[in-house]
Amino acid sequence: MANCQPSSQFEDQSPQPSSSGHPLEVTVNEESPGPSSAPWASSCPLPPCPGWKRKWSVAFQEEVEDKTAAEAEDTWVVESLCGLKMKLKRHQVSVVLPEHHEIFKRMLEDPVIKRFLAWDKNLKVSDKYLLSMVIAYFSRAGLFSWQYQRIHFFIALYLANDMEEDNQAPKQSIFPFLYGKNRAQRPSFHRLRFQFIRSMGWKTRVTREECEKIQAFDPELWVWGRDRALLP
Repeated sequence: MANCQPSSQFEDQSPQPSSSGHPLEVTVNEESPGPSSAPWASSCPLPPCPGWKRKWSVAFQEEVEDKTAAEAEDTWVVESLCGLKMKLKRHQVSVVLPEHHEIFKRMLEDPVIKRFLAWDKNLKVSDKYLLSMVIAYFSRAGLFSWQYQRIHFFIALYLANDMEEDNQAPKQSIFPFLYGKNRAQRPSFHRLRFQFIRSMGWKTRVTREECEKIQAFDPELWVWGRDRALLP
């Protein structure tokens, strides 16, 4: 009977024929970057050409070329070997750079963001994992560091809640901090959110492993203490 054993990770591995002359059977397990049934996917399909340009409105005032190098890349690793069967799994490689951490730390000094984080004492909208996703989204959006503003922080945080939270009501508390009692600005927020998602190439899924790597870059940063498990 053939023994099954895990294999160490390596990239771009092609299946090789076995010693018996029979080709290995390869099973592929893909980790999708996001649900295909996402509500924005049907209303605006992906651009047909990778060299497309997008024109930002309001907070996105510059026309910026899509930076494919800033998007997450996929690598294949061998998950297990069992006789003539080899199971492959696709992992998403994060491309979060130090500049994205600096953008995030600069955002934490914004007075409105500071008031919002102080208000969210129960961490319903801004625990450490949701805040880690903000940095991940900054890395995927492809904007220049000087282009990121307060609105981008709240758009990324709102999107993180979209992806991870079952209770969608708490994220609505973002709007009073952004716009006060003016509800007329909310449609503009959602248009910008849609553009932000599109700028990321629709890659909205962030794994727990990615979040922990982001936190490990600067483990002493005070927001990483926002852990729901430590709440009384």
